[in-house]
Parts: sequence; C-alpha cells; structure tokens
Amino acid sequence: MLALRFLRASWVFGTVFASYFLHWLLTRVFRRWRADEYGRELPVDPPWLKRRKERLDSRNAKRVLRAILKLRGVYIKLGQVLSIMGGFLPMAYGKELESLQDAVPPRPFDVFRPLFDDGFGRQPEALYARIETQPIAAASLGQVHVAYDHDGTKLAVKVLYPGIRQQIRVDMKVIRASMKVLSWFLPVQGIERVNDALEDLLRRETDYRHEAACMQRVKAEFAHRPKVLVPDVVDELTTNDVLTMSFMEGARITDFEAYKKLGLDRETMARRLTECFYEQLFVHRFFHADPHPGNFLVDADDTLVILDYGAICEVEQKTIDGLLDVLRGFFEGRDELVLAGIEAIGFVAPDGDRELLERTVKTYFQKLLKVERTAGALMRATERELFELADPEVARLQLRDLMKSVNYPEGWFYVERASILMFWLVGQMAPDMDTLQVGMPYVLPLLAARTAAAPAPMSPTSSPVTT
Repeated sequence: MLALRFLRASWVFGTVFASYFLHWLLTRVFRRWRADEYGRELPVDPPWLKRRKERLDSRNAKRVLRAILKLRGVYIKLGQVLSIMGGFLPMAYGKELESLQDAVPPRPFDVFRPLFDDGFGRQPEALYARIETQPIAAASLGQVHVAYDHDGTKLAVKVLYPGIRQQIRVDMKVIRASMKVLSWFLPVQGIERVNDALEDLLRRETDYRHEAACMQRVKAEFAHRPKVLVPDVVDELTTNDVLTMSFMEGARITDFEAYKKLGLDRETMARRLTECFYEQLFVHRFFHADPHPGNFLVDADDTLVILDYGAICEVEQKTIDGLLDVLRGFFEGRDELVLAGIEAIGFVAPDGDRELLERTVKTYFQKLLKVERTAGALMRATERELFELADPEVARLQLRDLMKSVNYPEGWFYVERASILMFWLVGQMAPDMDTLQVGMPYVLPLLAARTAAAPAPMSPTSSPVTT
C-alpha cells in the first residue's frame, strides 16, 4: 500500500514537472526579450504561448488537487500552505487549492478505535460519558470530535489518523526528490534544510503528548492576557495518538459575518492577533508556526482563542539578533547593518558573491522602505509594483549567481512560514493596519538593549555577528 502511494505521488509530481519542462523548452524557442526603462530584460511571449501556459496551469492545478485529496496526509498540509502563498504560484493553483482550507474529508470514527485500545486499554465509550462519532473538524493529520465527561463538561478529542507516521516517511521521500528537481532552478545553498525542518515539524505534530506540553506552556505564558484563551489539557485522557482538552467556543477568526452578529471589530481582533505573534516571537521565543485561520476563534467578549499546538517552535538567539539588526538598519537607513542582520541570521553563503549580494540587498531595502508597511498593501500590489522591488542592476544572467550567494539558514523555515501565514491572515482581517507599528512595543526594548551592547555597526567585510 505504501509502495503504491509512493508511485502514485511520484507519477503526479513527475507529470507536472515534465509538462512545465516541455513548456520551458517552448519558451526557449519562441520567447523574445525587450529592455524596459531600467535596462532590464523583460520576457515577451507570443499570445498562443501565453494561452498554452494558462491552460497548463489550470490542468496541473486540478491534477495536483485530485492527487492531494486522494493521498491526504502531508500533501493536504502542503496544499493548504501553497493555497495561502498564492502570490508565489500561478493563480489557478490558489483557486483550486483554497478548498483544502475547509474541505478536508473526515474519516469514519471506527478507524480510530484501535488508538483508544492501544493507549488506554478501553474503548472511548468507557472513557467519556458521550462522544460524537461525527467530527467537527478534519485536518491533514487528524480530526476533532466532541465529547462530554461524566460531570457534563464539554471536551474536544483530537485523534491522529492511523498509519500517518508511516505515510509521512514515504511522502517525504517524494518531497525530497521534488526539492532536488526544484534546486536545479533555485540553487540556494542549504535548501535541503526545508525538508529537514518539515520532517521535524511533522514529527512533533504527530506526537500529542508534545502538543499537550506546548499547550500548557503557552497557556502559562499568556496568563497575563485575559482576552487570550488557551484550552486546558485533560492529562489522564491524553496519549501520543489521542489529545483531550477543554472545548473552546467561538467563531472562526475569518468569519466576518459572525463579527457583525457579535458586534466585534475586525481591526481590534487583528491587532490582538498581531500582538500575540510579536510577543511569542520576540519575548517568549516560543511561537505558533501554523497560524492559519482554522487555528483561531473569536467570541462575543472579543476574546482570541488559540488552537492547535503541534507546530510550536523555539526561535534561536542568532535569529532574533539578526532581525533586530535588520530593523535597526531600516530605521537608521544603514545598509551595512541590514546586511549584518541577514548575515547574523545565516543567509550569506560562505563562498557566494558577497559584492553582488550586498548590492542587491541595499537596493532592495531602499525600495522596500518606500512601500506601505501593511500586510494588505503587499497583497493588493500588482505584479508590476512587486517587480519594481527587484534590483535593476542585477542582470538576468546574474540571478543564478545571486541565488548561489544565498544560504537557507537552519531554523528559518519555521519563522518564515509562520510570518507568511500570520501576515496573510492579518491582511484578510485589517488590510490597512501597520503590523510593524503594532509590534514595536515588543521590539523596542530589545532594539535598545542591542544598540547599547553593540553601538558600532559591523562593516560589510567584517566577520559574521556572534552572540
């Protein structure tokens, strides 16, 4: 069965890659280039080639969606992330994959009964006064059922899909192979760390005892926030495969019709969500790495409810130091400090073209400072406006050398993923809110301490920042 799964996934990804490779060959023959006002070479495709690309995107998007729904597991999680990151994919993919956010097919309750036998030695009817066999939510790795304990307290019971750990091992082989193909086109050093990080993330997300411990830690860290709620863990009804917790009431955070009925303000909730993210990242150094809409609820008391603690990660000190230097570079207009920051995080490849990377970073951030700092602004930006952020001094033939100068830092996968998902979500709720300004109270004390500790900027030719 697992061998068949491996072959099926390999066939789908291979077919998609092969179809785009054929299209790439056609563009090599029929594409022409023209220089714009900046001297950059822009592609000019004949109309029939553009139409072919649109049909190819639509066909492949449907093919990928069908495969994801059949394979489930890891592929549903990847599809959900890809649907949110629609700006990095052809529009057809975002349109097809967005259904995965809410339409993950549930599994019949009977398939989970062995989990209770193995973990508790009893069936669920003996553990709970009542448990509903129809789930209230189904996700990529498990689903949630409502239950009641013997004093009538409402509970949420999260159960792991049987055999999912074995599926993950098979699926990651296919994903690793796909990343190798992708690396031919994006030769970023350390790109294999994305696979390592994803495997580690999935390992933790399939260990419900780990999730229970993370939930208890976050609850303690947010104890000072009465408007932020975290479920209580029922320890005696929790194993590696079954997680029992208090049931949290509320509407989905992006259910804006519910906001009207409850009299809630979208910007207030977006601000609270943003504050929690900054506090987790810069103060607790322990953050939610899967902040998609299904993991947050709002209630009538304008309280934010945070769910799903499998994807909780710790952030390294070097990453925080690097981010602080990048922000200082922003505020003080010091390009060398921005470069020092990305070097501290680990983005600079040791054998890359530092001069090319430095020039690109300086030009990019100079333009980025002119762009609105709201999540909605980037979401509303046209392709032309986004293209203006590119470096006009970097010729098309230099792009491959530029990518070779970039290293993918260890641990960055979680920060990057969480940031993209979080600010996409905030952009849906309050497109004009300045997220950086909201987060400043959590960053400014660290900036002040970092400035006092290292007042002199590091020159671009100095050794990397160490802490």
